[in-house]
Amino acid sequence: MFDFDKIINREYTASVKYDLRQQYFGKAGVLPMWVADMDFETPEFIRNAVIERARHPIYGYSIRTDAYYQSIVDWLDRRWHWKTEKEWILYSPGIVPAINFAVQAFTEPGDGVIVQPPVYFPFFNAIKNNYRKQVLNPLIRKDGRYYFDFDGLEEKAKEARLLLLSSPHNPVGRCWQKEDLEQLAGICIRNDVLILSDEIHGDLILPGFKHTPTASISEEIAEHTITCIAPSKTFNLAGLATSSVIISNKELRESFANALERIHITNGNIFGTVASMAGYHHGDVWLDELMQYIRDNFEFLKESLEKFETLDVAPLEATYLAWIDFRKTGLKDKEIKDKLIHEAGLGLSHGPLFGTGGEGFQRMNLAAPLSVIEEAVERLGKVF
Repeated sequence: MFDFDKIINREYTASVKYDLRQQYFGKAGVLPMWVADMDFETPEFIRNAVIERARHPIYGYSIRTDAYYQSIVDWLDRRWHWKTEKEWILYSPGIVPAINFAVQAFTEPGDGVIVQPPVYFPFFNAIKNNYRKQVLNPLIRKDGRYYFDFDGLEEKAKEARLLLLSSPHNPVGRCWQKEDLEQLAGICIRNDVLILSDEIHGDLILPGFKHTPTASISEEIAEHTITCIAPSKTFNLAGLATSSVIISNKELRESFANALERIHITNGNIFGTVASMAGYHHGDVWLDELMQYIRDNFEFLKESLEKFETLDVAPLEATYLAWIDFRKTGLKDKEIKDKLIHEAGLGLSHGPLFGTGGEGFQRMNLAAPLSVIEEAVERLGKVF
């Protein structure tokens, strides 16, 4: 029904992924599969809603109406089976800003903040740039699959005030099970550690898997959890700077709201609001077809790499990001990166950026037409 095979030229549109290639890779012509946005069209029902609002000749200060909040509540109920209330929902211009606001709101300089690498690298920056102490509890990799290190977490939780959780996990593609999240939350609660659950990929679940919002597991866990969501990954709206922070605990919610108010992050973007509502109202069928397409792209990549002797890919349960293992090549990280850029002409996300456990890996964005994935595999095959 929807055309995910269509090639769209994104060059010279002020696109980070395309127009910063020379700056980031030193080579303007690499096939860019790094930044986590999609090369698919934003759905027409969203574009039409934005165009209709743009026809009004004034783009003044705007508010988020009850209908906006209700669209989020309804989506989370329908897609995630999570009952929320509109009063719990706060605005943020993005998940990364929200993480920084949370670090500022719930910790003090010098406090410990737990991260579980390899993980989305802005987690590290939010700790460092706010003068907090980074507490590493690396994931355990077994038979190519990743797991929480609960024994390590029991120890690390004693020296921390906040845990940054990637759920589903970027970059390793895990869709955490309810039992895993429950055990993790139990450790945090016993040690008075708050959980910031970054669930921006929570809609991007491959067929056969189910996303469990951390805060949905129990009221006790919800009281200790700050949840971040956004339509940006789901519907390819990152440029519209609209996300939500959901906090049922009134005291925590007021602390976070105060952090926003101190720097006057309140008004938001009228087109982001309109696009978000349209996505949450009309996006179910489009999203289901998208994730089937992503699954097929991943299966093509996986089956192709199985024919290689030197490359493997982690199982993908969620996100549109493949975590590729180059360690069998025997090459160092810089050598892998140089070969990818200068011999294969591929721009991937460099594994070491994701912290401990990222050495020898590269992250590939699969949210592109199959013909692009085929081209990327062909380039990999010529070099590796």
